[in-house]
Amino acid sequence: MRQTSYLLLSLFLLLGFTACHDDMDDVLRPASSLEIKRFIWRGMNDVYLYKEDVPDLADSRFANQQELDDFLKTFSSPEDLFYNGLVAEQDDFSFLVEDYLELERSLDGINVTNGMQFGLIRYTSTSEEVLGYVRYVLPGTSAEEKGIQRGDYFNTVDGVQLTADNFSRLLEPATYTIGLAKIEGDVISSTGETVTLEKHEYTTNPVYIATTIDTPEGKIGYLMYNGFTGNFDKVLNETFGMFKTEGITDLVVDLRYNSGGSVESAKDLGSMITGQINDEIFYTEQWNQDYQTYLEENQPESLENRFDNRISNGNTINSLGLNRVYVITTLRTASASELLINGLSPYIEVVQVGERTVGKFQASTTLYDSPDFRRKDANTGHTYAIQPLIYKTVNASGYTDFHEGLLPDIELKEDIRNLGVLGDPEEPLLQAALNAIQGLPQQFSTQNHLFNEIVGESGMKDLLYQKMFTKEGLPLSAQEVMN
Repeated sequence: MRQTSYLLLSLFLLLGFTACHDDMDDVLRPASSLEIKRFIWRGMNDVYLYKEDVPDLADSRFANQQELDDFLKTFSSPEDLFYNGLVAEQDDFSFLVEDYLELERSLDGINVTNGMQFGLIRYTSTSEEVLGYVRYVLPGTSAEEKGIQRGDYFNTVDGVQLTADNFSRLLEPATYTIGLAKIEGDVISSTGETVTLEKHEYTTNPVYIATTIDTPEGKIGYLMYNGFTGNFDKVLNETFGMFKTEGITDLVVDLRYNSGGSVESAKDLGSMITGQINDEIFYTEQWNQDYQTYLEENQPESLENRFDNRISNGNTINSLGLNRVYVITTLRTASASELLINGLSPYIEVVQVGERTVGKFQASTTLYDSPDFRRKDANTGHTYAIQPLIYKTVNASGYTDFHEGLLPDIELKEDIRNLGVLGDPEEPLLQAALNAIQGLPQQFSTQNHLFNEIVGESGMKDLLYQKMFTKEGLPLSAQEVMN
């Protein structure tokens, strides 16, 4: 009798599990490639900044759903549709992800790294051989543990000479061994020493250095800020609280390796530097024709982003009230970094030291497969998301479209043979800024540019490399725009 009861119970549980499993299939049914392509086209047709430049995104392009589906089926994959069918020729920054969970982690500053932040350059202008040089090392990582320092060189990976064709091995999420190198005259050679580095998940604090420097002209604040990451706005604000307490008279913001990030963080940093221009326009937005027309007629205030006195968590901003700021830039400085410079320029003196910037003035946002493209109610059958450019940023003077970047007032390139110590007053780029502050003559050493052609760098495969984004999403739904 007991055995019969057990059998009946087992059969009941089995049938119950099967029924539940069938219900889960209904909820978690994998989306078809066509469904995903429909979402991608719908999102790009709605909000893409360069919609007018892509004929296949025109509202009148397809007479009905069947015509659209026939078009979508001509592309082999969602990636093929996005990159080869819908992205405008002039757009190097919109992208698609298969796993938006990974993208969300990147937006929060979480990535996989061994902590060695490096640049890669050819031995000579015609050489295929590549030399790596260390720009800086993240604290608490494998690179720091192994003693890697700024200014170190390496020329092999896993025993193989680095070349323009194989350096991508350094960008993969894996363990690898580098061979250290040295430069003597114009000759690069191996030191015979190797270092094995391991990559782990890591949350990067973008406030890399924050210190003050005493000079005869007063106390100068120095901030090396390596990414506009919203999760660390509180840390950034506390840093400015320190500067305020120290009574700094001038500020140097080092953005030489900052490839961008959150527009909200850029606005907050601008408000920390100033304070006296609260409520003035930091930048305005220029959307595609459909959105721009609607917003100008119905929500004109949503196009204006103004200096304010609070960060996202509600804390009061520690403003310095400066009328001048010195910013260090290189060819690595992009997007939200450029927004900061461009947004401040109409109001205060911005002295740019170093090299021209990248020339990235467009912002993007994450679109999910949901009725309003927001995360809530996203299709559970896939985790694709798109990150299209949605608007251009324009400063209060109307300046935008700086395709060639923002040009320095004091031009000076980093010399890999004399990188110096970051934050040290004698580090060449910081020294140039300090000399300008104190009215001292610039004393640039003669530079040998033999090793200046950069072919790659750490982070270049990261999802948000040289990207600028807003987490606020769309100001309205597609239906509101079209109706």
